[in-house]
Amino acid sequence: HTCQVSSSPDSRAGLRGVVDLYHRALRALVNALACVAGASLMVMVLVTSAEVVLRVFRLSLTGAYDIVKIAAAITIAAALPYTTAIKGHVAIEYFFHKLGRRGRMAVDALMRLGGMALFGLLAWGCVDYGNSLRAKGEVSMTLQLPIFWVPYVLAASCALVVLIKVYHLTHPEKPML
Repeated sequence: HTCQVSSSPDSRAGLRGVVDLYHRALRALVNALACVAGASLMVMVLVTSAEVVLRVFRLSLTGAYDIVKIAAAITIAAALPYTTAIKGHVAIEYFFHKLGRRGRMAVDALMRLGGMALFGLLAWGCVDYGNSLRAKGEVSMTLQLPIFWVPYVLAASCALVVLIKVYHLTHPEKPML
């Protein structure tokens, strides 16, 4: 008597539905963070512009440096998943295209796995750094805002990059966005 595992059409459809839901959620997160990156960039532009205009009248905007510094970190962190999703990073195309199809697939898979490991470690390190900032009670220079949460945002973005790389690894020819 042998034990057989059957995969019925219903179970495959259910799994496909879960995977589709996961992909939609991943896309929604990437797009939401892209909006956050745009908003953070606007904050940097507005605060810097206000500071320049106020300087003409010999005034200054208290905490402008703190705000721009935090907004810059948020902009970079929030833009990273979108850039990864659209495959907007620099690639060495010349050497890559010299390889055959199998070679390109192998190198691509190895690079994605390496990137997953790197961003996974980076996420871990950012959480650890955020925890240390929180434990020390670190705040920004002028406004005295707690800053422990900024590395957490970067960690979340790095973790999302890992998930995007998994998507690209499992769907090599299919665009994510």
